[in-house]
Amino acid sequence: MEAIIVAAKRTAFGKYGGVFKHLEPEMLLKPLFEYFKEEHTDALQNMQEVVLGNVIGNGGNIARKSLLEASLPQSIPGVTIDRQCGSGLEAVTYACRMVQAGAGDVYIAGGVESTSRAPWKMKRPQSLYPSDTPEFFERAPFAPEGEDPSMIEAAENVAQVYHVTREEQDEYAYFSHQKTFNALNNGFLSREILPIKVRNEWISNDESVKPRLNLNTLSRFKPLIKEGTVTVGNSCMKNDGAVLLLVMSKEKAISLGYQTGITFVDSVVKGVDPNILGVGPVPAVSQLLNKNKMTIEDIDAIEFNEAFSSQVLASKKQLNMPDEKFNKYGGAIAIGHPYGASGAQLVTRLFHMEEINNGIVTMGIGGGMGHAALFRRWHRDKAH
Repeated sequence: MEAIIVAAKRTAFGKYGGVFKHLEPEMLLKPLFEYFKEEHTDALQNMQEVVLGNVIGNGGNIARKSLLEASLPQSIPGVTIDRQCGSGLEAVTYACRMVQAGAGDVYIAGGVESTSRAPWKMKRPQSLYPSDTPEFFERAPFAPEGEDPSMIEAAENVAQVYHVTREEQDEYAYFSHQKTFNALNNGFLSREILPIKVRNEWISNDESVKPRLNLNTLSRFKPLIKEGTVTVGNSCMKNDGAVLLLVMSKEKAISLGYQTGITFVDSVVKGVDPNILGVGPVPAVSQLLNKNKMTIEDIDAIEFNEAFSSQVLASKKQLNMPDEKFNKYGGAIAIGHPYGASGAQLVTRLFHMEEINNGIVTMGIGGGMGHAALFRRWHRDKAH
């Protein structure tokens, strides 16, 4: 069976400690669920499951909790997936694979992250009667000790190994903000963003975009590692946000009257050295293209998660990705990176790029992995 994405929406992305700082993950998702309930009523009556990516939340299966918070039927189950910052993309491909396998006809998939509301993490002491001060930590290990650099260290490693200069990284960051600002001005971003009301204010724009940022300003940021090249300016921010997509079988889409969408074709996940995790997309995209007997020239659009300029530029060069097809409307360096939602946001962007036929979404993932997924434009009048 073919899996079709027929609808996709996201919230704007708020900064860490910004406009969404008081909203728990389920409350970020609630307006999106309500939108889908109102706009896709018939489809939701046939829904099999909700599948969500989430990385640093409270645990306890946010997919199930959020669908109940949004007053969806109690009969609908939910499952939460954690593949670090690839979680949102994994949730989408999981739902698509379930449709392909014939397990169900309709799924909601996506992701959510609130870095502002993430719980504190504390190591459990070895002693049953500890007297030492509790030790807090920011994240769980992604790889064994000695192979688990911080994300900043990994980005710097990529810059050094692949000879990506500070100037190249800053220039890439500048254009990410410029492309995003242009997409905001020409109305493209309004296709994917659902405005939500927070304390009597409608939030409809990503909070991290800096239209006045220039290369001179970027050049003045200090490296995050001494004598390094990675800075806060050429890296993504921590963010809050949510994304939902409606996935269904082609037969169900046709029976419910949907006219257009994107077909899930295939996906690949590959492992790489955790010390240079940012180049995970290289083997993933390469195998995805080979499996489907395609080349990069056959792809009309490539959406790449911009965690750091260094990893984007290194991967882009290795894969010979053409500039005109690459992150046409900007990326995470400008809009931010709500970890568990970002992969689903990339698919949402591809969904709304109505001018493209074949598109790839890809991202590097903590622990040394790369994920790439291939989608193709679907029109009902061309369906066979």
